[in-house]
Amino acid sequence: MTEHLLQIKNLKTKFRIKDNYYAAVDDVSLTLNKNEVLAIVGESGCGKSALAFSIMGLHTRAKIEGNILYRDYDIANISSTKMNKLRGKNMGMIFQDPLTALNPLMIIGDQIGEVIFLHDRMLSKSKRKEKVIELLNKVGIPRPEHTYNQFPHELSGGMRQRVIIAIAIANEPEILIADEPTTALDATIQSQILDLLTDLKNDMNAGIILITHDLGVVAEMADRVAVMYAGQIVEIADVNTLFESPLHPYTRSLLNSVPNAEKDQSKLHVIQGIVPSLQNLPRQGCRFSSRIPWIDQSEHEENPVLHEVSPGHLVRCTCYKHFHFPDETKEEQRHDIS
Repeated sequence: MTEHLLQIKNLKTKFRIKDNYYAAVDDVSLTLNKNEVLAIVGESGCGKSALAFSIMGLHTRAKIEGNILYRDYDIANISSTKMNKLRGKNMGMIFQDPLTALNPLMIIGDQIGEVIFLHDRMLSKSKRKEKVIELLNKVGIPRPEHTYNQFPHELSGGMRQRVIIAIAIANEPEILIADEPTTALDATIQSQILDLLTDLKNDMNAGIILITHDLGVVAEMADRVAVMYAGQIVEIADVNTLFESPLHPYTRSLLNSVPNAEKDQSKLHVIQGIVPSLQNLPRQGCRFSSRIPWIDQSEHEENPVLHEVSPGHLVRCTCYKHFHFPDETKEEQRHDIS
């Protein structure tokens, strides 16, 4: 039987703009299992980071509705005191920009040590330093004793990202959220970071939520994938199913926008338009319909819901049954539908 670490039920995260609240995360339900990487993918502005910050309780002015169940806690509705005890110990987060996530005025050793001290005040200073150096070594930083006394600006981008990971795993959390952990890193460092996350998942038996827009990273790391568009989950499947049999027009458009050596592509597909702003987001009907105008409105549901098309594979709206790319031949369209 699969062991759920985290269950998100009908989560809404609303932000106030002038006199109204608008949902950036809109009725999202997901589960995270033990020793699993759940990737959440989509373009910038789809609500991925807003979802991550909601799980970690890091929004200060948002209105949160719904449930986020972890152990005996509904962390969407607990006090900040209780959340502070969980965050950093049971739940860790790797932030998108390591330079802004680190304190420029503190040495690396003190920044990692602080997280350990907050959750284990009985540990002596010398033991804490030992643990910090052990963590720096674990995340692959050479000369950890030297790095212990350095400031963030003295490190490369890849080294700073490793420090952020060391902070996130310092207390061996059960849940790790990685928000674009390889952004702005070169290919070699990116590969090292991904290998490191895989090793950590296996060592700690943790569940990882991987937020990314990089489908190559998803293919390499993920066990399951949730595709997010305009605040909603539009498709969920295991990673093999999603890449081999994508259904939702948005998922197919994303995958068709990636260079593929196996296909004869003279040019890449470009998704029309952009993700709507929070205020202009359509709250009824298929939110992706304006970006696929060649599909008739009658092919969309008035209030799209997730349909389970096969065990564990869910897709939102019936438009997936009628979708085709504008330049496809009728024979290719028939093949897609079958």
